[in-house]
Amino acid sequence: MSHAPFIIASFAVTGVGMIWLVVSSYLSMRRAEASADALRERS
Repeated sequence: MSHAPFIIASFAVTGVGMIWLVVSSYLSMRRAEASADALRERS
């Protein structure tokens, strides 16, 4: 029995998870920077 389908699926799941992590981190960073800029402008 070939293990290729399991290996391909695990790489696909890992790739999607990494992309999701990068995008969510980037969006969180943008929100934090906007919040810090707004706080800086209020002072």
